[in-house]
Amino acid sequence: MNSGRIEVGLDAVIVAVTDEAPRIITLAGAPAALPTGTLDPALDRTLERALRRWVREGTGIDLGYVEQLYTLGDRDRGTDLEVRLITVAYLALVKERAPSPGSGAVWGDWYGFFPWEDWREGRPSVFGTAIVPALDAWAALGASAGDRAARRERSQILFGLEGSSWDVERVLERYELLWEIGFVSEAGAPESDPAVHGAALALDHRRIAAQALGRIRGKIRYRPVVFELMPDTFTLTGLQRVVEALSGVRIHAQNFRRLLDRGGLVEKTGIFDPTTGGRPAELYRFRRDVLRERPAPGVGLPGLRTSG
Repeated sequence: MNSGRIEVGLDAVIVAVTDEAPRIITLAGAPAALPTGTLDPALDRTLERALRRWVREGTGIDLGYVEQLYTLGDRDRGTDLEVRLITVAYLALVKERAPSPGSGAVWGDWYGFFPWEDWREGRPSVFGTAIVPALDAWAALGASAGDRAARRERSQILFGLEGSSWDVERVLERYELLWEIGFVSEAGAPESDPAVHGAALALDHRRIAAQALGRIRGKIRYRPVVFELMPDTFTLTGLQRVVEALSGVRIHAQNFRRLLDRGGLVEKTGIFDPTTGGRPAELYRFRRDVLRERPAPGVGLPGLRTSG
């Protein structure tokens, strides 16, 4: 066996927010998969250029903001035992547009893969009907009283149970625990209702998507990445709805607007949107000077609400 051959693969979590729904691109299949390409050493000077090239060639979509999530290189991760597969996962933010016809790429609701992560209308019903019973059953199987207590504590902290607060950023840890207890289909769950267990993705792609969702939720607190998903001008309510869509929680409108004002993140255009219903809402734009003024100009998550 030639153990020296290495292939570099690139996985992309391509994100948009449309009609208050965070959406990602997947490729048709059973199960679906994230867009995946490879590095061409002769053609691609950098990994990011390779990513942008094959996404454009494969889907017709030009990527905007891109950042690397992490690198996977476990020895037996690929299907070809003669190739050591190194995969670099990326998060990309775009404004939604239709993929190229025939590409097999489709946009889907991010929360279709993680239905337990959307708290905008209160704690999801899947908690009471499926997740909490599954976590309780797993905790009861602990080998000792201490192990059972540790399992219960882990469940409570990650899933906001028994008085613990809901941490929007711990998406990957929650998915990994659900994988560990056999709740998701990728872990061999005997039953898999997408409305309860989330839609499956190929290989470890749902784990990568979970990492991306947690990353962007953390990022919007201290970097202005949310504006990569906005049109050139927008209402403050529209901006708030996009932040809520990504974070999966409702936030306090007045506190949100005070934070924007205090941080100098947006500026008025003097133009009003007559389509908002009632009194026309003023349109704003991202004030790019803030990037030079402060090292961490994020919109934050002020006064987030997760009541059930």
